[in-house]
Amino acid sequence: MSERPVRRIVTGHDDQGKAIFQEDGPVPRVQRIGGDYGPLFYEVWNTRESPARIDRAGGEPPEEGIQLAPPRNGTRIRVLDIPPDGDRLDNVTAEEARAHFAEVGAGDASSHSTEGSRHAHMHRTETVDYGIVLEGELTLILDEGETLCRAGDIIVQRGTNHGWANRSDRNCRIAFILIDGAYVDGLEL
Repeated sequence: MSERPVRRIVTGHDDQGKAIFQEDGPVPRVQRIGGDYGPLFYEVWNTRESPARIDRAGGEPPEEGIQLAPPRNGTRIRVLDIPPDGDRLDNVTAEEARAHFAEVGAGDASSHSTEGSRHAHMHRTETVDYGIVLEGELTLILDEGETLCRAGDIIVQRGTNHGWANRSDRNCRIAFILIDGAYVDGLEL
């Protein structure tokens, strides 16, 4: 799997209010989740409120580890490198699936069970997620149906139970923008 760094360019303002470059370099927080063959998370940025605070030269709000969901009332952007599934997910137990999501602070998001799960990493979060496939391909699996997503495709994921399968023989790189949400109309967890 090619693990090309993700470049983060952050802008801000100088003392006179003019636009400046604050940072330009690799994303500082990168972590593999789920063992040697799990996805590689590139945590690009998060916000803690809406509307988002825009100041002169503030940095990204600090965070411990990798968190699946965005902060309450906030947003998160990340890039994932997702390797091919192969047969490594064929016999994942419900406990192993929960442990996988617990690595990113979301053990309760896992909806994998021994009966009826369409993918070992099916999950549901109270968020609206914009996914943009940058390279490769992934299959988006829902409770009812699935679709192949290729480079250039954009997915609007609205708090539904879903899983991502890489059934190809190469890495998929996908960017996600996650927005804190709230279930209504009886969809509450």
